Amino acid sequence: MVELQQYKGKKVHFIGIGGCSMSGLAVILKNLGFFPKGSDLNRSIFTEKLEEQGIPFIIGHSAGNLTDAALVVYSAAIKPGNVEYDAAKEARIPMIERSVLLGLISEQFDNVVCVAGCHGKTTITSMAALILKENAVDLTVHIGGMVDFLGGGVMTGEYPAFLTEACEYVESFLELKPTHILINNVDDDHLDYYKDMDAIYVAFEKFVALKPTGGVVFAYAHDPLAMKLARGSNGKVITYGFENADYTAENITFDEQGYPEFDVVSSKGTARMHLNVVGKYNVGNALAAVTVCSAVFGIEPSDMADALKKYHLVGRRFESMGSKNGVEIVHDYAHHPSEIAACLEGASHYPHKKLWAVFQCNSYTRAKTLKDKYAVCFGDADTVIVPDIYPGRDIDRGEIHATDLVEAIGKNAGCVYVPTFEEIAKYLEEHAKPGDLVITLGSGSVNNETRKLL
Repeated sequence: MVELQQYKGKKVHFIGIGGCSMSGLAVILKNLGFFPKGSDLNRSIFTEKLEEQGIPFIIGHSAGNLTDAALVVYSAAIKPGNVEYDAAKEARIPMIERSVLLGLISEQFDNVVCVAGCHGKTTITSMAALILKENAVDLTVHIGGMVDFLGGGVMTGEYPAFLTEACEYVESFLELKPTHILINNVDDDHLDYYKDMDAIYVAFEKFVALKPTGGVVFAYAHDPLAMKLARGSNGKVITYGFENADYTAENITFDEQGYPEFDVVSSKGTARMHLNVVGKYNVGNALAAVTVCSAVFGIEPSDMADALKKYHLVGRRFESMGSKNGVEIVHDYAHHPSEIAACLEGASHYPHKKLWAVFQCNSYTRAKTLKDKYAVCFGDADTVIVPDIYPGRDIDRGEIHATDLVEAIGKNAGCVYVPTFEEIAKYLEEHAKPGDLVITLGSGSVNNETRKLL
């Protein structure tokens, strides 16, 4: 087992340092007194952040890059066969995977607030980070996405607390050492890894068991499994939701842009909030952030309103891509039926004439296991367009095709199969009208493919 402190003041080499999380962890290590360096195949917006921080990196992988490395960190994308991975093994340099390093970093702080759940983690964590930043709480934050006000995915500080996303995929959150846990929801996602919902719940149960007795579990009051986990935990439970919770969001209204206003009601009084992001689901995400910042860091909800008004969604969350022929095009990372339904509900309040949803399913496993749920989650869209399935980590075994999704969705909403994004661009040019809104949905290559629509 690696003891991180033994490498303080030494060089830690990151294979694949140009990714969002890897570059962020390198920045955090530097702030903790380590000497990170690394390599990657290409430059990125995150390598620019490394240059600003004075963290050295090399473009290209080579065994020579490991010179003076006392510890090697590699991302999930790095496998045996990578020249640096193999060289580190041969030289017997200690090696750890990215999620293990995140867990070791969490051990360095007195308070560790982990934001968990199958949906909403990145938004809640980034909202909380902005609230804390605007209220001069100088702590360390790790977020799994590009956040505009951070210029990346991390914030470093001197306050002895750590705020981080806790990802359930491949049970990586079990590496963390939480003192406080927020559970936003538990859903049937990542079924390429988990056998079924029971297996997902057991993983969350193991995660909650990591929290010490003195910590707090925060739970979304309207998610039965989140509440079951909270009630079964040791220690204090604080709930948030739209009714019958310790912190509630009430009197919700939407302005002409579809942006919500609402009251946060708690034992600390009532505070009016305005968001510049769409959707009731983001009211819930904001309420989660308010609850944590109030209960853990002692910030009054009324002092959070200005920060939340400044908040803009992280990349790939209702992200405006541009417009063509008077048709606005937006992209969202939503890929699970629950996320899609929430996103489209938010889009229904946004100015538009006709709402087009372009859904690229990421993985054959997800298409097969969630087909019945996909069939009923597009109710707020006027027309759904489905291209071919993006394979992701999957292999096409011939068990499901995009046309099977079209058939299922078509029972409840207008749906057409258009195989490629080049063909979708032509289809929309022929059918979409000025004032319409196109929202592309998915976690695969769809964000890059969306540019073809422009």
